[in-house]
Amino acid sequence: MLAIQLRVLADAIVVGIVLFTAAGTVSWPRAWVLLAVLLVVRILSAIAVFRVNPTLLRERASVLIHRDQPWADRVVLLAFMATAFIGVPAIAALDATRWHVLSSPPSWVAALGLMLFILGWSIIALALRENAFAVTVVRLQEERDHAVVDRGLYKVVRHPMYAGNPLVLTGLCLWMGSYAAALCVSVPLGLLMVRVALEERFLRRELPGYSAYMARVPHRLIPGIW
Repeated sequence: MLAIQLRVLADAIVVGIVLFTAAGTVSWPRAWVLLAVLLVVRILSAIAVFRVNPTLLRERASVLIHRDQPWADRVVLLAFMATAFIGVPAIAALDATRWHVLSSPPSWVAALGLMLFILGWSIIALALRENAFAVTVVRLQEERDHAVVDRGLYKVVRHPMYAGNPLVLTGLCLWMGSYAAALCVSVPLGLLMVRVALEERFLRRELPGYSAYMARVPHRLIPGIW
């Protein structure tokens, strides 16, 4: 559990460095609030998931690239991580403190953004509790008898963990005070959609029962839409 907590702390430190470096100051209360919320939500989520799927969290805390991972997934995953958790926070900080490309969101919109941020991480945590195979990389986990998971949120959409990311990223931008950064969220989300397509092609080919699961649950991220 210590390694997992250290990974959560390291992730928060990276986001903090990006925010404060781009802003050019550490005197930014909203950034400190975001980092505090991020730490609390992710630590509580890690504790909740660890009780159910400790092996999953250990792998997610240590592995970003795997020898069995398709090369295309390596490229898309790294691009998504860079744009989502470095690019978007950097643009949000630059716009909120220096650029002011668009008018700042009113306080109630910013507060809504923080709620979306928390909700997104909560959805991700629920998905990780339900799916012991939701590792960071796309691969067939034969060592753990990889099987289709179709309970809980996975009855609603096929990729509920990914569905939390738009809420996390958009919420971050609104809370930090940047509509322009919220528009830029379309870049990592576009990469995420590419990854979903690549992952599903891989799973249809390699994981028994996945094609039937796709027929039972027709939508990927948004119920009734996509």
